[in-house]
Amino acid sequence: MSEDKALYPPVDPFSTGLRGHCPRCGQGKLFDGYLKLKPRCAACGLDYAFAETGDGPVVFVLLIVGFLVVGAALWMEVNFSPPMWLHFILWIPLAIGLGLALTRMLKGVLVALQYRNNARPGEIDRG
Repeated sequence: MSEDKALYPPVDPFSTGLRGHCPRCGQGKLFDGYLKLKPRCAACGLDYAFAETGDGPVVFVLLIVGFLVVGAALWMEVNFSPPMWLHFILWIPLAIGLGLALTRMLKGVLVALQYRNNARPGEIDRG
């Protein structure tokens, strides 16, 4: 008789990643601080050593935030021509705030997707 190894119900990697919860149980916290991962889940004991996001979240955040902020700044410049100090007051805090918020969320999503897809570092098959 085959043994059922599904001890935890499947959780959506996007919702758990955005909330910063464990990708296996969806209950425990993923982060120990703002961007540092905890060693393991307090609820189910999943070891987070498999998670290696590298620069992936930061690249996505730079592209997304850059597109939004530069597009909005150009639109505002063309339509209203505000003084330069107003651009600085509006867009620099917005870029910093969006960058910090999205980096944590996207790092959580990438860790959850790594767990869900059983991602491992690339290996060369030496035959």
